[in-house]
Amino acid sequence: MADDVYVLELDEMQQSAVDLGDPTRLVFDYMRRIGDVIDRLPPGPVRVLHVGGAAMTLARYVHATRPRSSQIVLEPSVEVIERVRSEAPLPPRSGIKVRPVDGKSGIVGVRDGFADLVILDAFDGGQTPAELTSAAFVEDVRRVLAPSGVFVANLVDRAPFPQARDFVAAARDLGDMVVGVEPATMKGRRSGNLVIVCGAVPEAPFGSPSPMEYRIFTDRAVADSFGGGTRR
Repeated sequence: MADDVYVLELDEMQQSAVDLGDPTRLVFDYMRRIGDVIDRLPPGPVRVLHVGGAAMTLARYVHATRPRSSQIVLEPSVEVIERVRSEAPLPPRSGIKVRPVDGKSGIVGVRDGFADLVILDAFDGGQTPAELTSAAFVEDVRRVLAPSGVFVANLVDRAPFPQARDFVAAARDLGDMVVGVEPATMKGRRSGNLVIVCGAVPEAPFGSPSPMEYRIFTDRAVADSFGGGTRR
């Protein structure tokens, strides 16, 4: 990667990549897809709750593309927070508030209706913690979302997508839902990212035309392919 790209590695895995010279350049493909969703929201500052922070890539993107936005980041690892502050500090007066707390505990302290956008991008051992895709957590997200709010979740799963199906079952009452999946993952060749957008989903949330490197499911196709199931 370029010299100005900061890569945060944890447990021998690349957790985040930030172009410090141009935070609007999202290096990881799934983050670019989430960036597409952010770009499709109504113009102007937004209030964002990030569940999972790592190097704060998406928080920096919002700051760069939507100045004066108010953002809260829930990042449980104090070690990660201090490392990022030392190696890749946030811009001054960014409006990004980082709280050293996990998503399940931290969302309790977020006021009702705060967020125009909630982004779930949290990992433990390469997987999204099950507690953050549960029906109980989705209810907490519902509480903190504004009436026209959007919830975006990045999950790593593999066919037949048990975690994604459970998440869809839990979140389907939030409103509309669109799912973007890497084709190789959809074909069952490997595990990969699924970006799920729900709530007041903007038109063509992944851009128009949709990115060819992703398969996009909307409306009935979501139910047919990720219809949800009995939660364990």
